[in-house]
Amino acid sequence: MRRDALGVSAADLFRLLVQAERCPEAADPVRLEPLGQAHGATRGALHTPCGPFFVKWTGPGAGVERLKGEAAGLRALFAAGACRVPEVLAEGPLPSGGYAFVLPWIDDQSGRSEAGRTLGACLAALHRNVEPEGRYGFVRPTPIGSFLQPNVWSDDWVVFYAERRLRPVMERLAALGRLPPERRRRLERLIDRLGDHLPRRPAASLLHGDFWGGNWLVDAAGEPVLIDPAVAYGDREMDLAMAALFGGFPPAFFAAYREAYPPEPGAEERRPLYQLYYLLLHLLFFGEGYGPDVDSVLRRFAG
Repeated sequence: MRRDALGVSAADLFRLLVQAERCPEAADPVRLEPLGQAHGATRGALHTPCGPFFVKWTGPGAGVERLKGEAAGLRALFAAGACRVPEVLAEGPLPSGGYAFVLPWIDDQSGRSEAGRTLGACLAALHRNVEPEGRYGFVRPTPIGSFLQPNVWSDDWVVFYAERRLRPVMERLAALGRLPPERRRRLERLIDRLGDHLPRRPAASLLHGDFWGGNWLVDAAGEPVLIDPAVAYGDREMDLAMAALFGGFPPAFFAAYREAYPPEPGAEERRPLYQLYYLLLHLLFFGEGYGPDVDSVLRRFAG
């Protein structure tokens, strides 16, 4: 039974489907087609007698918690029923000590312009799913890239954004030497003054969390599908800020969202503060090319 460098075989992954009663045990051979690696996890197409499935797996180590967090986020989005989200059909440990989950296979189609309006309306509906107690956070840490976001609950959004988002990334950047003294001083000053710019108690919306143009597909029926989330409950302006940062969304998306769930007053002024988190992450993942964008936001809000 052939296993790759991460210690997984097609049979290992197929067994998860069988155990979840998503496909019967069969004598027919199964085949695993790797589709590349990203942030310590490998993606693949699992070809089985029940059809193709999308699989994502990792070896033992930190990647296990990231995959568990991603699967938990997918389940939360799927349960909300607002947007089409792949159902987690099976998940579990691998013989190697790693972890995997299995999703339905979705062929990405053209037609993003046409699907944009549906996407805007469904994201608005997703954001109307709020945490019952009005808290910010999630039941477990969730990954965004290779960074595992702390999601310990908070009743104060300013505290959550400062201590569960900006500060942990700041500390990682400092350890890598990517925070020159002036950049760090401004960032610390901004964290201390966040309460001057952000609301303490916005609606605690269910967020996709990594809402850039590469994290949605269009299925064969022309419906948008959300993938690769970094789920938490928080200010819905986070998702909108990310969508506006790197493109990948047609104008109809933003128009449909505004019609379904108009943004709160001051959202445009706050947008760069929420984009700062994603810019800091890109500085962490990809290096100093994102430094000038980070510095621009810091100069605007922290002098």
